[in-house]
Amino acid sequence: MSIELLSPAGDMERLTMAVAYGADAVYLAGGQFGMRAFAGNFSREDLRDAVALCHSHGVKAHITCNTMPRNQELAALPEYLEFLQGIGVDALIIGDAGVLALAKRHAPGVPLHISTQIGVTNYAAAQFWYDQGVSRVILARELTLDEVRDICARRPNGLEVEAFVHGAMCVSFSGRCVISNYMTGRDASRGACAQPCRYKYALMEEQRPGEYFPVEEDIEGTYLFNSKDMCMIDHVPELLDSGLDSLKIEGRAKSAYYAAAVTNAYRHAIDAALAGQPLDPVWRAELDKVSHRPYSEGFWYGHPEQYVGDSRYVRDWQVKAVVTACSADGDAIISLRNKFSVGDTLELIGPGLTPVAFQVEELQDSLGVPVKEARTPQTTLRIPLPCQPPPLSILRMKCGN
Repeated sequence: MSIELLSPAGDMERLTMAVAYGADAVYLAGGQFGMRAFAGNFSREDLRDAVALCHSHGVKAHITCNTMPRNQELAALPEYLEFLQGIGVDALIIGDAGVLALAKRHAPGVPLHISTQIGVTNYAAAQFWYDQGVSRVILARELTLDEVRDICARRPNGLEVEAFVHGAMCVSFSGRCVISNYMTGRDASRGACAQPCRYKYALMEEQRPGEYFPVEEDIEGTYLFNSKDMCMIDHVPELLDSGLDSLKIEGRAKSAYYAAAVTNAYRHAIDAALAGQPLDPVWRAELDKVSHRPYSEGFWYGHPEQYVGDSRYVRDWQVKAVVTACSADGDAIISLRNKFSVGDTLELIGPGLTPVAFQVEELQDSLGVPVKEARTPQTTLRIPLPCQPPPLSILRMKCGN
């Protein structure tokens, strides 16, 4: 039995981290037609390099073409689709029937995946898209585990099924929201959502303009549309048994650290489940050490309760540096991200490593001169580590230490 771990890649740094930390496939976008217009994304040359990097590590590259384009945008699609086929992408993620038709014509050699934006919620819809030439459906987030299992059992032979298992959720069904467009002019269906569901709202009476009355859930106000983040790492064995072909992590707009840590945690969870072993609690704990909203199981086990807490992220840990090289005795070269000092307690995480805490005993600059505090981002430093981690390992520290 095998299953794909599909990780987000908002730019080349995040892609590199996802690949290094165990993704089987990544999903990313060019400068157009992707649902995360502000994620950084990839130029044409970057797309070519990204696909080559993925393939050199045996990782697949799925490209998002999942916006709902207007007439004037369609003219650019045929050449773009031909370009994507030419660089060898492994799949196109599509959220519009017209784009699907163009992709079949201009990128006939590329497998087509139907986006979660389409809202596939039943086996008849899965059959319909298969009949249109689609090789995979990405299910709506609003399904229960039993419904997913039933779709997988009734799908036609040759159709793959993918589902989101971790990350942010949308207040609107399958992300089809008009609030952002109405309030800010930024169209969620064209990749520019302003996330007004996270705004703080108050009540204003028609005859009293300028007077705002809180509709209080707590002392901070009320968040009518807010939602928790999804986290299914404790249920990976059930996900594997459901018949799914791919487990997807949300987060193309998240940090490189997020891509690394969350991919790492789910990589270990999947490997443990496939080996029939219980999940080491350290990997569940990893998901509390990335920026996130309070977690829930989404719709997997029934309708989630409305979340009326605030929209702020939990950010208890900060990345301090990234390892660029390390000798067998733990003498490491690092690239600084945020300041820290001799005497601080850091944690080291990396591909294939269980997180390990250690105290910083000494630091040297690039000339070998001892320093007490590392301050300037992107500078190169030397530091003794408790083991030999691979490149792209990360040093982090709990906030407030």
